[in-house]
Amino acid sequence: MWARELAVSAPGKVILHGEHAVVLGKVALAVALDLRTFLRLRPGAEGRLSVSLPGVGVRRSWDTPDLRALRGRIGGKGRGEDPLPRGKQLDALREFAGISAGASAPESLATLAFLYMCLAISAKYGDVPSLDIVVWSELPTAAGLGSSAAYAVCLAAALLMVCGAISCPLQEGESTARWTEEELTLINSWAFRGEQVIHGNPSGVDNAVGTWGGALRYQAGKITPLKRVPTLRILLTNTKVPRSTKVLVAGVKEKILKFPAIMNPVLDSIDAISQECQSVLEAMPANPSPEHYPVLEEFFDINQHHLNVLGVGHPSLDRLCQVTASHSLHSKLTGAGGGGCGITLLPPDTSLLAVEAAKQDLCACGFECWETKIGAPGVTLHSCSSLSAQVLHALAQS
Repeated sequence: MWARELAVSAPGKVILHGEHAVVLGKVALAVALDLRTFLRLRPGAEGRLSVSLPGVGVRRSWDTPDLRALRGRIGGKGRGEDPLPRGKQLDALREFAGISAGASAPESLATLAFLYMCLAISAKYGDVPSLDIVVWSELPTAAGLGSSAAYAVCLAAALLMVCGAISCPLQEGESTARWTEEELTLINSWAFRGEQVIHGNPSGVDNAVGTWGGALRYQAGKITPLKRVPTLRILLTNTKVPRSTKVLVAGVKEKILKFPAIMNPVLDSIDAISQECQSVLEAMPANPSPEHYPVLEEFFDINQHHLNVLGVGHPSLDRLCQVTASHSLHSKLTGAGGGGCGITLLPPDTSLLAVEAAKQDLCACGFECWETKIGAPGVTLHSCSSLSAQVLHALAQS
C-alpha cells in the first residue's frame, strides 16, 4: 500500500518556431513552458481509488475490486503484456464510467485517460492502488499549450511510481527530485499512450516536452533534445479566439498546392529559422544577457510575417504584436494560429513597468496574459510542503 503524500508536476509547452512547416517535414522547436500541472497523491481509503480534476469538473471514486474486475474483462492480465489503447478496451471503459460513445468533452477524455492508464499500468507492474489523487493546472485547456500531455505525464509518473515500476527518488528532507533517464523514457512512453486516448494520433512532442523539459527539435517524427537550453522570460498571451487546427492545416496545404513556387520558399525559410534558432540557443549561456536577444527578436518578427503569408494569422494576433511593439517588445503566434496564443520575448533589461504596461494593454484587448519562462524543467517529484501557497491552496480546495 502506498504510504506517502507527494506531488508530481509537469510543464506545458509552446512551439517556438516551425508551426505548420513541421507538418511538411520541416524542423520545429518545442520548448517547456513554466506553467505547470500538479498532481498530489496520498494514501486513500482502503479499497478505493479517487480522482479529482477541478479544472474540468471531475470528481470520481471507484472500488478497487471493481477496477480489477474491469481490468480482467478488457485484457492485460499478464505482466508480460504491453497494452495499447484499443477501441474495444476504451468502449468498455466508457461503459464503466458512464461516458457516451463519441464524447469529446475534456472531462470525459480526462476520465477515460485516467482509467486506461491506471488499469494498463497496474496490469503490467502491480495491483490497482488505493489512492486519493488530485490534479490541478496552471495551464488553460484547449489553448495549444500541452495541457493534456502535462496531465498524462503526471499520471504516468505517479502511477508507475506507486506500482513500483520506477523509483521514488525523493529522500526525506528534500524538496524536489527527478527520475533517471531510463525511468523518464518509461514515463514518456506511458504518457504518450494517455495522449493517444485523448487525441487519437498525437505527434509525441507534447508529452516528450512534459517529460524532459527544456527544448526539443522535432522533424519527421524524430524528437531530439537540444544540448543546452537557456531559460528565457516571456509573456504568454491567450487571445481567447477559438480556432480549428484541422481547418488551418488544410488551408496551408491548399495554398501550397495552389502556389508551390511561392509558398515552398516560405516553408524553407521557416525551416532555416528553426535551425538557426537552435544553434543560437545552444550557444547561449544559461542566463543570457540582453545582447543575446536581438537575433531572437528578429527571428520572431520574420517568422510572424511568414506565418501570416501562410494564412494562419488573425486580427487578434496582429493586435497582440502591435500592442507589444508599442512597448518595444517582439511577439509571434505559437501553435496553430488563427487566434489562440502568442508569445512575447522579455529581455533581461526590460523594466517591470514596461512589462506591467504591456500586460495591462493586452488585457484591455480582452486577452489573458501570463508572465512566465520557457526552458523549464520536465516532470518533477515534490514534497508537498515545498509547493507554493497558490498550488497548495488549489489542491486543498479540490
